[in-house]
Amino acid sequence: MKSIRQPIVTFAGHVDHGKTSIQDYIRGTSIAEKEAGAITQKISSTLLPAKTIKEKCSDLLKKFNLKLEVPGFLFIDTPGHAAFTNLRKRGGALADLAVLVIDINEGIKPQTRESIEILRNSKIPFVIVLNKIDNIRGWQSKSKKFMENYEKQADFAKKQFDEKFYNLMGIFSEIKFEIDFFFKIKDFTKKIAVVPCSAKTGEGISELIAMLVGLSQKFLKNKLKLSKKARGTILEVKKEKILSIEAVLYDGEIKKGDVIVIASLEEPITTKIRALFNAKPLGKGYKPAEKVKAASTLLLHLPSGEVYPGMPFIVCKTKEEIEQAKKELQKEIQEEIKTNKEGIVIKADSLGSLEALLFILHRNNVKIERAGIGNITKQDVVAALSISQKNPVNGVVLGFNVKPELDINEIKEKNKIKILTNEVIYKLTEDLQEFQKEKQKEIEREKLSELTLPFKIKLLKNCMFRQSKPAICGITVLAGTLKPKKQVMNEKGQIIDKIKTVQSENKSVEKAEKGKDVAISLPKITLGRQLKEEEVLYSNITEPEFRELKKNKVLLTSDEIKILQEIAEIKRKEKTTWGI
Repeated sequence: MKSIRQPIVTFAGHVDHGKTSIQDYIRGTSIAEKEAGAITQKISSTLLPAKTIKEKCSDLLKKFNLKLEVPGFLFIDTPGHAAFTNLRKRGGALADLAVLVIDINEGIKPQTRESIEILRNSKIPFVIVLNKIDNIRGWQSKSKKFMENYEKQADFAKKQFDEKFYNLMGIFSEIKFEIDFFFKIKDFTKKIAVVPCSAKTGEGISELIAMLVGLSQKFLKNKLKLSKKARGTILEVKKEKILSIEAVLYDGEIKKGDVIVIASLEEPITTKIRALFNAKPLGKGYKPAEKVKAASTLLLHLPSGEVYPGMPFIVCKTKEEIEQAKKELQKEIQEEIKTNKEGIVIKADSLGSLEALLFILHRNNVKIERAGIGNITKQDVVAALSISQKNPVNGVVLGFNVKPELDINEIKEKNKIKILTNEVIYKLTEDLQEFQKEKQKEIEREKLSELTLPFKIKLLKNCMFRQSKPAICGITVLAGTLKPKKQVMNEKGQIIDKIKTVQSENKSVEKAEKGKDVAISLPKITLGRQLKEEEVLYSNITEPEFRELKKNKVLLTSDEIKILQEIAEIKRKEKTTWGI
């Protein structure tokens, strides 16, 4: 029988719900405290050997009648965004199992929902950890085992816990997942196990490890068998004097000096391993190695190459294997990064992130014309500009966990494209939908630009600068948008004049919006006769214009709709059927 490797376990969930803290407790470190704002800034991994598993939960293994067969676990911790649950390997996701961490007091947050969607799409089996039970009012940690400790709690603490748990159970039921406490489940194919715990006191941690052992050995044995072909996934890339790469080897064996083929967005990269380092157990750094067996985290030193995080790689022995690997990897990337003939531009920090972004955008019916890895560059902006000429709604560059590598402010103002960046896909999609909705509204309003839009102005006191030929006075815009070349009428419906020009700070302007004080010129009237200080004027709208505006009132602001009603009331004093 083939030997089995360590199952790879990814921790996912909302930012600051305790993913790193739980692993810190297991490995006996305090990485979370060292991170900026106690939020994980990069991927890190921990090899948990079988020896440590036995030390931490031998009594539980006996209780659940489990004989330890897996050689340990490889934990992968990730930043708060959920995309790394989708780090790729051939035929599926990198993770064999996932731990979805939820703060019991905060419940399901946006990134939790993202994680659930990606786990569902990736078909990764997962366990739910309800962390921070120590923060429940009155909760006391009298035992490291949740099953024992729960019974020792005061009634009011138990009641709070139960309310939070059953509320979560209801939410998961709504999204078609059945959950229950790990010790109550008889068929783990039908329900998802929930392990309450505290990363602070250690309560429930040993039960979590025991659960991972049980699920791995019951459902994943065939998946964990090692083959002769060595394969892995790039986690982090550092470009210094040499190219230093952190990677996960999930199958086979790799040696110093081996040739590897790494997938890329263009041609796959063929390179040789200059130096090889293997991860020490419990996240205690790396040690030099001549060869490393899966599953493990590695450090590789390579000569050069444009290598991106999340990309798969294959170890090759012959020229034939190299050519075959190139074809296989290129096909895999093309299948995963599917774009449309039209759509927006998207960028992400890794292949896993990009795939997660693509998945969620496609699910929201967002079309994507161009997708790439890395920070937003001038080429991305140029592509978005070209797209916006065809369809202004798609003039967007969406960046997930990346930054612009250019001064975008000038470009945004000059060329009218939108650059949206965020570390939460959920927020990105919301911002995109909001932008596209407003842009579409703007485009539709342009179609109404030939009509007279409703506005309301008031002459200012002591601001009559010239009485006639033309009359010039100061006004304030009470509502709507004032534009030159438009007729105005008074509150009795009498047409006063057509506005010749609108000026602000001695310069002619094309429009003045609500709240603006400007000067207007009226060529055919005399101030003090036809028009007096503090008089209110409206735009003079014709009946056909009124009907067209009423038909498109969804494109008007609430202020404009209100003024339109006032104008109709004025007009109907003279003609009761006006605009009907």
